[in-house]
Amino acid sequence: MRIFQNSGISTSYRARLTGLTEGVRGFERQREVFLNDRYGASHILLPALAGSPEAFFTNGDDESLQRAWAIENGLGEDASLADILLAQIEHHRSDIFYNLDPFRYDGSFVRRLPGHVKRKIAWRAAPGRIDFSGYDLVVCNFPSMRRLWEEQGAKTAHFFPAHDPELDAVAANRSRDVDVLFFGGYSRHHQRRRQILETVARLSDRRKVVFHLDLSRYTPLAETPLGWFGPLRAVRRPRLIRAVSAPPVFGRAMYAELGRAKVVVNASIDMAGPDRGNMRCFETMGAGALLISDGGNYPAPMRNGETMVVYDQPQEASKAIERRLEDGSWDRIGWAGNRVMREEYSKKHQFERFVQLV
Repeated sequence: MRIFQNSGISTSYRARLTGLTEGVRGFERQREVFLNDRYGASHILLPALAGSPEAFFTNGDDESLQRAWAIENGLGEDASLADILLAQIEHHRSDIFYNLDPFRYDGSFVRRLPGHVKRKIAWRAAPGRIDFSGYDLVVCNFPSMRRLWEEQGAKTAHFFPAHDPELDAVAANRSRDVDVLFFGGYSRHHQRRRQILETVARLSDRRKVVFHLDLSRYTPLAETPLGWFGPLRAVRRPRLIRAVSAPPVFGRAMYAELGRAKVVVNASIDMAGPDRGNMRCFETMGAGALLISDGGNYPAPMRNGETMVVYDQPQEASKAIERRLEDGSWDRIGWAGNRVMREEYSKKHQFERFVQLV
């Protein structure tokens, strides 16, 4: 079974990746640098991470990476990213096209795939209208999202992120100097998150609190005097949050910060439905930190008080954090979180499920 997996990189991660690949030439070497940084590793299938010749992995929106392949394989300089991706699939003679970026490569791209591609599967776990025509299956771990895709005419199935075994070395460190960590986006879509973070930031007078915020592009302007007026107020950080803010982190830099943290706070975005269990949950629990997250429908292995902790209202988050730091249970529950990730969400289990879906 020859699998082609396409993913993508966020705008915020591009700067880090550009720095990592500076001076690195060639498709294989650039891809190796990316895979070694572990960005989005929970979604990358085991054969791709293991370097199996049966699997081909790329980021179809990474122009530097894709044009390196195009040059090496004789494509013209004017080839589009879609044309390059199509040529890679044809060159690999893939049986399966597994796409983590169906927003960019939607039904119109799928209809161009060569006949040797027998199954087309897309991952999507965020709201929005996408043309899934031509895909055999749309997968994610959120039932509410699956219902949304089914209403749009897609066939869906349950699939899930997996534990990155590279996090086991991170989890082994139990001497941690950051009491409370958060990392994630901060924009107009994060007003509930803002309430939670402001509540948690109040702990900074007695605890070490660090928020690695990926800010909206309007936030710097919003934090000038202009930000007191109009819609900019929605992306202006309160003083308490600004005081504990740090630049965003990704890849192994994020793993390093997880290894310093006793507690990691998770807060869903305003557009999220009732389902919980995003990639941040898998990464935090895999790193052996205590995940404290907002209420909702979690996968069965994510059990309140046993493998993670749930709060219902924003003001309850800081109380839950204080309790677990004071009685030391963050360590026990954090270890339990790492164990359940290794046992229930291993890369082996993830790929076995993928084979079932195929």
